[in-house]
Amino acid sequence: MTIEDYILSHSDAEPEYLRKINRKTHVRLMNPRMVSGHFQGRFLSLFCKITGAKNILELGTFTGYSALCLAENLPEDGVVHTIEKNDELEDFIIENLNSVEHGKKVVLHIGEALDEISNLDVVFDLVFIDADKREYTAYYEAVLPKLKEGGIILADNTLWNGKVMRETASNDWQTIEIIQFNEHVAADNRVEKLILPFRDGLTLIRKKQS
Repeated sequence: MTIEDYILSHSDAEPEYLRKINRKTHVRLMNPRMVSGHFQGRFLSLFCKITGAKNILELGTFTGYSALCLAENLPEDGVVHTIEKNDELEDFIIENLNSVEHGKKVVLHIGEALDEISNLDVVFDLVFIDADKREYTAYYEAVLPKLKEGGIILADNTLWNGKVMRETASNDWQTIEIIQFNEHVAADNRVEKLILPFRDGLTLIRKKQS
């Protein structure tokens, strides 16, 4: 038994509907490892419940797995706005959202994240960033003004398979941007921040109150 197996066996089980989405993702799509999966999904669901988040923004829907985790514990008037730029995934995402009752709390936006963010007139309690790694700093600066004081940003993949610790090639733009994003957040006095070293790194960022 690995440490991950031990953790999962002593945590809440993956809901059956999410297990089916996970399976369909592996069968139908390339790069299925992009799905959040059991461990991170349970974290997102419980984190939303603990924080009482009501208005949530997700950047990077993929197949809808994480959006549904974020929506699981929302109040009746809670909403997850999720943005996906790959329009070829739209039908698959809608199929998955329609597979469970709380999928109605998820609003799907298809388009470039920075464009869609600018069109949203919402103050968010929580933002989950898991989209194009080359745009992380731009996403961060775009969502921070729309985040309430005391609100949380969760940025995924911020350890990037350990590449943040290595010398990088000049054309490795994803790694370069993740390193720059981490440095940018670390130096930002508007927020409190902590990198959690599980999976591929998850940075917890809290907007300070004025």
